[in-house]
Amino acid sequence: MDRRQFLAVSSALPAALAAAGRLPIKKALYIGMLPRELSYADRFKLARDTGFEEIECQTTPDSKTAEEIKLAAEKAGIRIHSVMNQAHWKFPLSSADPKVVAESIQGMETSLRNARFWGADTVLLVPAVVNAETSYLDAYRRSRENILKLIPLAQQLKIVIAIENVWNKFLLSPTEFAGYIDSFRSPWVQAYFDVGNIALYGFPQDWIRILDKRIVKIHLKDFSFRKNVAAFVPLREGDLDWPAIYQALAGIGFAGTATCELPAGDEAYLREVSRRVDLILSGA
Repeated sequence: MDRRQFLAVSSALPAALAAAGRLPIKKALYIGMLPRELSYADRFKLARDTGFEEIECQTTPDSKTAEEIKLAAEKAGIRIHSVMNQAHWKFPLSSADPKVVAESIQGMETSLRNARFWGADTVLLVPAVVNAETSYLDAYRRSRENILKLIPLAQQLKIVIAIENVWNKFLLSPTEFAGYIDSFRSPWVQAYFDVGNIALYGFPQDWIRILDKRIVKIHLKDFSFRKNVAAFVPLREGDLDWPAIYQALAGIGFAGTATCELPAGDEAYLREVSRRVDLILSGA
């Protein structure tokens, strides 16, 4: 194949993938979307019955609760694919206070061990928080130093530390996000891309193409700027260009898990969310 033929094939690939139909992406939800009044067993069964294949759980320090969650997932036949770390906002890795950082490290270690116990392969991490006390440069430096300390455990447990883009005033461009991930030079640090969080300062499809193979998981939610009010809205009711996001995901060959991170609701609500995700993953 000569250069001209190679370029022709490469440029046609995204369109060919998009034409293939539904993307090979697993459909998941965050555990907080399920009714809290139900037992874990009933929650997980409800998730499965409404069309979801996987669940993202949160950090669970209590071993008995962790065991209950594991058994509930096994009984329902649904996989726990990721753990959403809980310590990173209150105890950011970017803090100047060693006690705060120690709490954050401990929280991540618990999350990594939860993931291993449940059979998940990622832990979602907000890496830093920029504020009046923590400058951007300090957030960058401190968070890298502390994540480097976590990589040996992540490697030992075979769990990816998945860095998420959130409203933390940090990693504000896709090229910087990509560079931050690359700076660790480790397959155990990758990107957890949230398509809704990026709406305030970018276009999801653009970030997806730049982050490319660094993306191991994605979060699904929608965002609207209508009526001069910026707010999260139900899937496919906001301003995100879902066909363009579909094309971008097809173009990079993403075949991981897409997790809905939306408000909680009943069975009818969850079935509707599931239906809308199917439309998104089918390019509708």
